Amino acid sequence: MSSQFKYVGKPLPRLDAYDKVAGTAVYAADLDVPDAWEAGVLRSPVAAGRLRKIDRDPSFDWSQVCVVTAADIPGVNAVHMIRDDYIAIVEEKIDFVSQALALVAAPDKKTLAAALAALKPDIEPVEPALTIEDSLAVKNKVWGEDNVMDDFAVNRGDVEQGFREADVIIENTYRTGLQEHIYLENCGMIAWPTADGVRVAGSLQCPHYVHNALAMALALDTKNIQVQQTTTGGAFGGKEDYPSVMAVWTALLARKCGKPVKLLYDRGEDMLVTPKRHPSKIHHKIGMKRDGTITAAEVDLYIDGGACTSMSKVVLARAVLHCTGAYKVPNAKLRARAMATNTPPNGAFRGFGAPQAIYAIERQMDFAAMKLGMDPYTIRLKNVLHRGDSFPFGQVLEDGASAEIVLRDVVERSNFVEKWRQCMEQPAGRIRKGIGLSLCMHGGGFTGSGEDTMGTTVDVELCPDGRVEVLSGSTEMGQGTDTMLPMYVAEVLGLPLERVSHPLPDTTRAPNSGPTAASRTAMFVGRACVDAGENLIKMMKEFIAEKRGVIPDGYADGVFSKDGKPVSTMDEAAALWFAEPGRGRLVARGMVHPDDRYKWDEVKFHGTAYKGYSWLAQVLEIEVDLDTYEIHPIKSTVSTEVGRAINPIQVEGQMAGGVLQSYGMGYLEEMTVTPEGKFSAHQLNAYLIPTTLDTPEFSVRIFEDPSPFGAFGAKGLGELACDGGAPAVASAVDNAAGVHAVEAPLTGEKLFNLLEAKAAGTNAEGKA
Repeated sequence: MSSQFKYVGKPLPRLDAYDKVAGTAVYAADLDVPDAWEAGVLRSPVAAGRLRKIDRDPSFDWSQVCVVTAADIPGVNAVHMIRDDYIAIVEEKIDFVSQALALVAAPDKKTLAAALAALKPDIEPVEPALTIEDSLAVKNKVWGEDNVMDDFAVNRGDVEQGFREADVIIENTYRTGLQEHIYLENCGMIAWPTADGVRVAGSLQCPHYVHNALAMALALDTKNIQVQQTTTGGAFGGKEDYPSVMAVWTALLARKCGKPVKLLYDRGEDMLVTPKRHPSKIHHKIGMKRDGTITAAEVDLYIDGGACTSMSKVVLARAVLHCTGAYKVPNAKLRARAMATNTPPNGAFRGFGAPQAIYAIERQMDFAAMKLGMDPYTIRLKNVLHRGDSFPFGQVLEDGASAEIVLRDVVERSNFVEKWRQCMEQPAGRIRKGIGLSLCMHGGGFTGSGEDTMGTTVDVELCPDGRVEVLSGSTEMGQGTDTMLPMYVAEVLGLPLERVSHPLPDTTRAPNSGPTAASRTAMFVGRACVDAGENLIKMMKEFIAEKRGVIPDGYADGVFSKDGKPVSTMDEAAALWFAEPGRGRLVARGMVHPDDRYKWDEVKFHGTAYKGYSWLAQVLEIEVDLDTYEIHPIKSTVSTEVGRAINPIQVEGQMAGGVLQSYGMGYLEEMTVTPEGKFSAHQLNAYLIPTTLDTPEFSVRIFEDPSPFGAFGAKGLGELACDGGAPAVASAVDNAAGVHAVEAPLTGEKLFNLLEAKAAGTNAEGKA
């Protein structure tokens, strides 16, 4: 790891660890809110229909509660997101089960429950479109005329010629299902009415998203809105857009009833109504020479967006840009569509479209290896991208092209090829061993020109008591931001790390750093932190010159110098600043400045899609019980290249946690939509996630190839960890049981069906 820095590259303990371990961290449900009323939502029991009216039981005393309907919304009846198509409260058209028909606030939970029961919606149901196939057939018009919310295409070369040059063609359809975030802390939001506006606080990822949503729905001036993040117990993308919904609801109620209002979900309600990972259906056709060289690929990719856009547009963009994986594809025809269905809107989830796309291409590589009589490693090595190669969308890899490095390393450390052959030849028996391989990459930051137009901003403030605060809209949600951003600033300022902190974001103090999403915090928010620290040093040099008549030409470890001789310490200069009346706060602003050398054409979907790619290869060793159809992960070997490992111990933790989460996607975590349009699981007794008993032994190795775009060379890594686990599980099961899965999760029931089909001689395989 890095040795030239004081803090960067060192395995340091998390700055937020003590409060969380000791139980002193204050979460949304821990806040003491005097006179707060309880909020609840009257939800649609049907997936599609028309709301005629809502009757109020005359026997209930309505004066004791506050009811809000669509007619009470002073601004736009929508929650501001990428598109303003998430209806805050139904006016007439119902698009999914659990959609809000009315809001209620009451002084206590008992009265709230009685009030909700006394509201009687009169609904005319219609037949819903619940699947991608239903949506394509326009079984019900959910969005527009054809239910296609977004449609992207990438074309390169001559695909038909590429297929003519191929010796074999592999063609399959892959499916991935819903996945629930299962963050430790359920969603929660609290709103206080103020004289001219509203204050909200809650468990969230993106405070400025919430701020903008409140301004639009409540028709408030932005200066009259305050949004505060409370300590957040996990998110994984699930608290990117949905907190805006809850904030609008609680704010509407608080403004109407004149009381603080809190809406705190239990696990059942949280699972029933919040966004999930987008289900996908991906038809993949790939042509290859007999030596395994790819000649062409044609991909038709669909994701199920649910009833409105939410994050689907940008999830879809990332999915299509990752759908040929870490491989050279000279001829490509790629199309991706987000389909609207009468299900709750799907949204951001760690990986953001890449896990679905990577699942399909990695499964294709396994099928191709089988058809060509090759092992899964050799066929991948034959096709990996190198420096100077380009993606189908035209971006040339200039820096950090590390696919071969991580692939070779993980195969060598795990002895993959020999073990794979041994498992292929193992004798019959109840317990079968298997080993699987996958390779993936992840683009850091917003797609295309997103980072150049984001205006990512951070303030660094030196306080009178000597503390340094990093003020940003980036949130800590378990991934380590509260440690990493202070590390950046302490490194630049040369001050002790214990003096630097990252307070919980508050939109009245913290500038807009962009959303805490897209694996962008280490790269881009970090750059703004470095810029802010450097600007603080420049500002203090000018101040010292003004006060002492000497212009410092050097700065290191908190000391300003001229011609190598000390002039002032940072603390001495700060004391002078605060001693002078009228100077005010000692704060410097940093930003990420656009780089005009790199272009992205949104219409042609061509150019530099991401400023840097991180890479990960993994080998998973498993045991499969052919009597119980249980899959047991035994050992996971991971090799990853992340630019610069800012805090290596956090990198290892992110890798192990994210990979385990993706194993859950691969074989355990099954959720479907019932014929009534409800999620099939809304309690943890009906939704299995990996526990310590399902956790393999992890061996993680980190490689560094510093990026010129990220702070101190950092690239994104949080989502990368979640991209390749599901196909590694399927690959290992292939090796153990001789079946060829095309669907995730590969549950015991699905494994049983594959084994039955194999016994009957009807097992589906790629067509040569």
